[in-house]
Amino acid sequence: MPVSFTQPDVGSRVERRLTVFLETWRAPVADPDVEAAYQLLSDFILNGGKRVRPQLCYWGWRGAGGEDCEEIITAAAALELCHAGLLIHDDIMDGSELRRGRSTVHRSLAGRYDRPGAQAFGQAGGILLGTLSLAWSDTLLSSCQVDPHRLRAAHHLFDAMRTEVISGQYLDILAQLRSGATVEEALTVIRFKTAKYTVERPLQIGGALAGASMGQLESYSRFGLPLGEAFQLRDDVLGTFGAESETGKSALDDLREGKHTVLFAHAVRNASPAQLRHLRTWHGNSGLTEERADEVRQILRDTGALAQVEHMIEERVREAVTALASAHIEPRAANALAILADRLAHRTR
Repeated sequence: MPVSFTQPDVGSRVERRLTVFLETWRAPVADPDVEAAYQLLSDFILNGGKRVRPQLCYWGWRGAGGEDCEEIITAAAALELCHAGLLIHDDIMDGSELRRGRSTVHRSLAGRYDRPGAQAFGQAGGILLGTLSLAWSDTLLSSCQVDPHRLRAAHHLFDAMRTEVISGQYLDILAQLRSGATVEEALTVIRFKTAKYTVERPLQIGGALAGASMGQLESYSRFGLPLGEAFQLRDDVLGTFGAESETGKSALDDLREGKHTVLFAHAVRNASPAQLRHLRTWHGNSGLTEERADEVRQILRDTGALAQVEHMIEERVREAVTALASAHIEPRAANALAILADRLAHRTR
């Protein structure tokens, strides 16, 4: 049966659960600046976002036989708190100005104070608020009143997920210090930073909470890893070729930062000497203009890098859908996951 991207209203239910949770965790200090920081964090958590991980957690639960209930919404909302904290930290590391079409948290904090040290304060404050959101994710998941044995199994997966995504992020920033990542190295970053964190583990966490068998958890892995890779490959394409009005982020950020994506690695592998010099000059150059960025984008097209990445996305979607077809999970969940697979891989924002 056809379902919408957020069927059955998982996104708005997660939003309501987060709203209630955040109301109970107000600033413990009666200081207007601290209260404003807590409000900024709450606004960031509640405003925008695709709620991908909560939806996958929900369908992981339903696929393993879990009935619709508020406990899975609580667990799904915990994943969104984790994601918010990691995004805040990611924006600090990337020096990003925008997230979801608004100022990033650390920029918003810095903008509150017109005095020396405001930028450093914004970064430090952002680190603290991101860490707070990560701590809250543990609090919320622990409050999920399912069978304690199942909750322990899910929490183990949650811990593994956070270890993996931090390791992937570390590999990502290491690549910027090294001479440049190969396609294979860039794919390793994708697997740990995004594929496991965005798709595989949320599915498995939902499944574990519902008492999924080992075979079901393995099916979620066979489906989740290729889909997660396709998701990040699409993200890399949008980060370079996407419209800011759609993505909410500047299409210059990844190029200025010098992100060693699979897209860039393919271009380096196939570039002529002149193209390679141009890429080395402007990729990672903070003075990159829109005109020079267009030249870099053209090289990504001319070397076949863009076409290769699009092909890789389609290959991974097919692999995920094939794995899903043989998975022993509830049919309604399988149908919802198939639709999500298509939409996550072919999104425009």
